[in-house]
Amino acid sequence: MLSDSIKEKIQIAYRAYLEAKGHKARVGQRHMIATIARTLGNIKQGSEGERLGEKHVAVVEAGTGTGKTLSYCLSAIPIAKDKGLKLVISTATVALQEQILHKELPSLLELTDYSFRYTLAKGRGRYMCLNNLEGFLSAEEQATEDMFAGLFEQHLAADDVNTPLYQEMDDAIRAGTWDGDKDNWEGIVRDQDWRRLTTDHQQCTNRNCANFSACPFFKARGELETADVIVANHDLVLADLSLGGGAILSDPKETIYVFDEGHHLPDKAIGHFRHEVRLQQSISWLKQLDKNLINLRQELTEEISTTGQILLKIPQQIQSTVNFIQYVQQGLAPFIQNLGLDQETRQHRFEFGVIPDELRQLAYSLAMSYQKLFNQIENIQDECKKVKQNEGMGIKEDTAENWLPILGVILGRLEACTELWKLYSTQDDQNYPPNARWLMVVGQGMDQDIELGGSPILAAHTLRMQLWDKCFGAVVTSATLTALNEFHRFNMRSGVPRESEYLRVISPFDFANKGTLVVPQMEAEPNHADAHTKELIKYLNEQVDTKLGSLVLFSSRRQMEEVAAGIKEDLKDILLMQGEQSKRIILDSHKDAIDEDKGSLLFGLASFAEGVDLPGKYLTRVYIAKIPFAVPDDPVEATLAEWIQKRGGNPFMEITIPDASLRLVQATGRLLRSENDSGEIHILDKRLKTKRYGRQLINSLPPYRQI
Repeated sequence: MLSDSIKEKIQIAYRAYLEAKGHKARVGQRHMIATIARTLGNIKQGSEGERLGEKHVAVVEAGTGTGKTLSYCLSAIPIAKDKGLKLVISTATVALQEQILHKELPSLLELTDYSFRYTLAKGRGRYMCLNNLEGFLSAEEQATEDMFAGLFEQHLAADDVNTPLYQEMDDAIRAGTWDGDKDNWEGIVRDQDWRRLTTDHQQCTNRNCANFSACPFFKARGELETADVIVANHDLVLADLSLGGGAILSDPKETIYVFDEGHHLPDKAIGHFRHEVRLQQSISWLKQLDKNLINLRQELTEEISTTGQILLKIPQQIQSTVNFIQYVQQGLAPFIQNLGLDQETRQHRFEFGVIPDELRQLAYSLAMSYQKLFNQIENIQDECKKVKQNEGMGIKEDTAENWLPILGVILGRLEACTELWKLYSTQDDQNYPPNARWLMVVGQGMDQDIELGGSPILAAHTLRMQLWDKCFGAVVTSATLTALNEFHRFNMRSGVPRESEYLRVISPFDFANKGTLVVPQMEAEPNHADAHTKELIKYLNEQVDTKLGSLVLFSSRRQMEEVAAGIKEDLKDILLMQGEQSKRIILDSHKDAIDEDKGSLLFGLASFAEGVDLPGKYLTRVYIAKIPFAVPDDPVEATLAEWIQKRGGNPFMEITIPDASLRLVQATGRLLRSENDSGEIHILDKRLKTKRYGRQLINSLPPYRQI
């Protein structure tokens, strides 16, 4: 049971925080605090502290302005500390992560009697690898990297090494003025320059590395051991769970998770288990691997070693793998011939994710062949590690040190290929949703290739096994967890336990008096693209005020560009369009224009419909070109629809409409970002008036005053 002492601690802290800020208690915020505290505080524990029972997850939709972050921090931190658990707060965006780190948690420590230590957890990709830095400052190592550039085309950029930047970084590391964290580097770093310096779990040699004690990543990991609260992102949490949990962050059974922006979690999880492989590219890569491994054979001592014996077997294994890929190419020829030459339709999706038996058997052979090759390379890596530990024979220490990270890159590529072919070689369990499987023809002429893809259609089962069943407790929160005013969509996609606690907290904003929803009389339906585009241009030309901050959201880049070309000149003069510059620069330019009492017109796609925060005068008009239905040719969504229909459901009503509802709520949510904001939302889609689902979509929006 939630103890009286913890209840009192939370209540005292809440009152102190509100008093210090000069705020009044919000009913919705109090409900959220109470629900989270009750859920986490009432989790039953066994004799060794393990969780008992299933009622350990709270799912809270809290509208904009509720004060979500304060709510879960106030309630979860004292409970986690009392139970001796870690609290991991995970977000989907850097902006929210920074807000929690630099604003919310420091304020809580300053204004209440809470005492806790917190830190930020990041993946290896945010930290510079000292080995890589040293390598690129060595002429010999640069030559080695150039030699292997063809093998690691996804790992290394083709342009010249930025030696001046790397020298500057090396000087800063040695002087102690930089900690190796990309986010703490004061200058600008291009992606291709930074990518050369990073490593991953396959390449990293951990304690076998000569720079282990000074490693920026492992130094940062040391802080996780002493922290009570760890701020992370969904990708890092999912990466940790995919490694079994506890590999990067704390063990799930000793952790309470808070997933803010939790509506992203199911899609992020699917992305972690989506695999794609190009066949001709794989053949070229394997042949290049065979050539490059000759260099390793030449670097070995003349003494017959375990490594040397393995290397002698690898060419045959590579050739065997190439042969199987070529058989797959032949087997897919009939599917390719049926696709025609239209680039937009050069995709074949296997119905219900079921592939022909012959292809499945070939995939099994390929999976086994890749796995055998992986094991051989891994054995070489193990031998190199033994040398670093003074246990190996037949390999020089400098050879082992040079090859360990290279072998790690090779293993990462082999692992990804193995997973794809395993996905193609297995028959799906009929008790669970199937996996989507598809092929695409990419490129033209001599560069044409076949890309095979595979992905779960729902993350529910995976999340259930790896997260919900393992963790001590969890909170999932967002302003958009329901669709059509129900949690059904999130439950289906996330797999949260049925016994979870659910709460909807309505935003405190005065939508009826602050926001106006306009659904004008439109002539053309959006599926008549040309006519609809012309009507959009005419409407915007008449309605957009050149003195105000306005945002137009499109579902199609083509339509966005056509409208941009067609609007009148005085609108073009204030237009800022997504894709012309970085998102940050565009938003900064928009704010600068408004600050100078000039108007600004933003054109954006889906990424501008969420996470864009333009309060007050920065945004007073939002125009939505059409209902944001999902792209119909996505193979994962298409297989999901197929599966639902097979089970007697209606995919349009169970997937398409709820998804559109959620996106529409997010898009309209760009307007009111604080209690003092006001403005208008225009949705330029006649289907809101003419289709039966139109009223459902409007009713799922906040209660704006409607015109």
